[in-house]
Amino acid sequence: MTITIIDYGSGNLLSVSRALEYCGASCQTSGDPAVIAASEALVLPGVGAFRDGMEGLARYGLIDPILAHARAGRPLLGICLGMQMLASSSEEFGLHQGLGLIPGKVREISKRSASGVSRKIPFIGWAGLDREPGMPWEDSALQSIEEDEAVYLVHSYHFVPDEASDLLATYRFHGDNITAAVRRGNVTGLQFHPEKSSQVGLRILRNFVIYSQQV
Repeated sequence: MTITIIDYGSGNLLSVSRALEYCGASCQTSGDPAVIAASEALVLPGVGAFRDGMEGLARYGLIDPILAHARAGRPLLGICLGMQMLASSSEEFGLHQGLGLIPGKVREISKRSASGVSRKIPFIGWAGLDREPGMPWEDSALQSIEEDEAVYLVHSYHFVPDEASDLLATYRFHGDNITAAVRRGNVTGLQFHPEKSSQVGLRILRNFVIYSQQV
């Protein structure tokens, strides 16, 4: 099978492709709606602002093919901005509609924690993953990953899902839980960059490759 990395003018396409190929996947990169519609598995990468990302998907005519792919039960992985665009909407630079595949809103991380600690935004660096209560990592991209294994993040906004059952993992930021990963069925989102997260990130991508081959 071939995993298609969605090209809409934003994202670390080459590094994601190389990481997936290292994990044993056959990859292609495309912004062609027909290719996206026919793909067996999709990866939606991205960096930058939510509005720009959604405008890019619309400009390339990719929103409907992505929605149809996900609703058909085929694997979809969103990374960083790509994960945020899975949400219903975002508050970044105004209110903007997302793909709505996992209901929820993308909200700014407060510069002050719930306990009153001042913190620097954007968060840039490594953080250990925490398993959310009642959310098993088995049969997910985080299968075989241990709690507190560190991944690399760069973000000022995070995805707050409407349903707690869609929250796969968080990390601790001055005492607050910040979303690190979400999942609803065949749709998974990672706020962190697995392609930049050393061996932990490669194991996570390998899990997605294996899952995609089995669906």
